[in-house]
Amino acid sequence: MFVQVFQGRTSDADGLRAALDRWMAELAPGAVGWLGSTGGTTDDGRTIEVARFESAEAARRNSERPEQGRWWAETEGFFDGGATFRDSTDVVVDLQGDPDQAGFVQVMQGRTSDPTRAWQLMAQDPEAWAAFRPDVLGSLAIGHDDGAYTVVLWFTSEAAAREGERKELPLELRPAMEEMDKLSVGTTEFFDLPQPLIASPGGSRTT
Repeated sequence: MFVQVFQGRTSDADGLRAALDRWMAELAPGAVGWLGSTGGTTDDGRTIEVARFESAEAARRNSERPEQGRWWAETEGFFDGGATFRDSTDVVVDLQGDPDQAGFVQVMQGRTSDPTRAWQLMAQDPEAWAAFRPDVLGSLAIGHDDGAYTVVLWFTSEAAAREGERKELPLELRPAMEEMDKLSVGTTEFFDLPQPLIASPGGSRTT
């Protein structure tokens, strides 16, 4: 899988959302190899979008379409100061449900001192994590250069996610979480998306 993360700030969230909706309606049907997208804008205007493709070649073909170029020329103006792009094939997907049904999305961005070990810890005890957090429909972990990462978490609803945050971590899951915390470098940034735009080739949905 190939993933492209693009982000920035916007002072016109409605206009940007309308542009993204138009991409889903008009351009997505011709985007061969596109697997889906998740994104949105936080209450303070931070915007992040994550697009998934079968391969880097599929993403390149999409970006080279004339209609894609015209759409981006119109859309980039909604990003105050422009958007930044990061591509990655270092991707781990973990699904417990259907992300397309998520009512709330949280994206985390940070840095780890040991990406390999962090990925191993994230993959541990999937059944225990699913039992502890049934509100989590799935996650998408994306590795970037120098230990940086983006993680997308799909939740059934914001209320369920907040309730889950307040639950006490089971004893068997604490060692892995404590080690993850020790590997963390700097401050982790959180993007809470109460009205995510979630789309896949089977259709798109906004909340």
